[in-house]
Amino acid sequence: MIRVLIADDSAFMRMVLSDLFKKQSDFDVIDTAKNGKEAVEKVLKLKPDLLTLDINMPVMDGLQALEVIMKDCPVPVVMCSSLTKEGADATIKALSLGAVDFINKTGGSVSRIDTIETEIISKCRAAAGVRVSRLNAPFPPVAKPPSGPPAVHRINMPPRWTAHLPPLSKEPFHEHPKLTIHSIPKEEPRVNHNKLVVIGTSTGGPKALQTVIAGLPGNLPCGVLVVQHMPPGFTKSLAERLDEISQISVKEAGNRDIIEKGRVYIAPGNYHIYVARQGTDFVIKLSQDPPRNGHRPSADYLFESVAKIYQNHALGVIMTGMGRDGAAQLAEMRKQGAWTLGQDEASSIVYGMPKVAWELGAVQEQVPLDRMAAKISELVRDHSK
Repeated sequence: MIRVLIADDSAFMRMVLSDLFKKQSDFDVIDTAKNGKEAVEKVLKLKPDLLTLDINMPVMDGLQALEVIMKDCPVPVVMCSSLTKEGADATIKALSLGAVDFINKTGGSVSRIDTIETEIISKCRAAAGVRVSRLNAPFPPVAKPPSGPPAVHRINMPPRWTAHLPPLSKEPFHEHPKLTIHSIPKEEPRVNHNKLVVIGTSTGGPKALQTVIAGLPGNLPCGVLVVQHMPPGFTKSLAERLDEISQISVKEAGNRDIIEKGRVYIAPGNYHIYVARQGTDFVIKLSQDPPRNGHRPSADYLFESVAKIYQNHALGVIMTGMGRDGAAQLAEMRKQGAWTLGQDEASSIVYGMPKVAWELGAVQEQVPLDRMAAKISELVRDHSK
């Protein structure tokens, strides 16, 4: 039985969530709190298996309460967020402080929360199963640009990573979703340097990304595309947060963005992203094709295009998250000669997506979160010059 504490200043919201959990045979609402101070006191006293925590509350707001709880008595927390710029920014901050996931109050109103009932229950079940010891991983410090030129360490690169693209077919192609492209010019892309890193993640991903992206050097010799399962409005705040703490440049991906080295592109909420060839460049395309594996953006959707276009010049990474999104097409990337990494179980908030990919044989190596950035940098560093 999952013992739940509900903290919200809205009596109506407390009632709606209580009724929602009471309909489930595996949830037990043990108490409610109407502000952050009460939430802290009741967490310390009752030690629930799960806390749902509103961000905007009197006396002590949700972020202040979360910081105290994670320090004094950590428990799995699912935040309740409104779809505003301020709400999105606060949600990203909450995830960096240790919250497992968040519930988006549809339209900013609790009156329509029944429309996301299945999502709430699945997120709360997953959060309740998280080991508390994984919630207090140290948050990466704000990255500072290096004072001098970056050190270059020569390593023996894997044979599948070569300096030039392999010969390409002269057959005519069409664009995704068939995952093909128009006839390909012979010129090499100007800004891609022929390599690409793609990352797929979900529950626990925002905090994991803040460890990985902040650990990448600003002079990474390729672009990085990221699919993080998030609704519209939140991915921009995530990109801004990552950009603040990282040496490498981070932005929310836009349609027809040219993929540049030393830059990270976050898939916007409610849009798939995929890679296409445009003249001599590789570009990002946005799509609102139906969800894949229940998600839009979907890691499978991105990985599928990368397997076709970058083949053995790609590095695929799958990290913490529920479900199986990304696993099948990561396997296809590996089949095409790409390097593939998965976050290991010990460091994953939810060992779902990486586990499925590992069991499918899609992952060549499982890597701890605190080693992931270094591993990515090692594999993509270009020592051909």
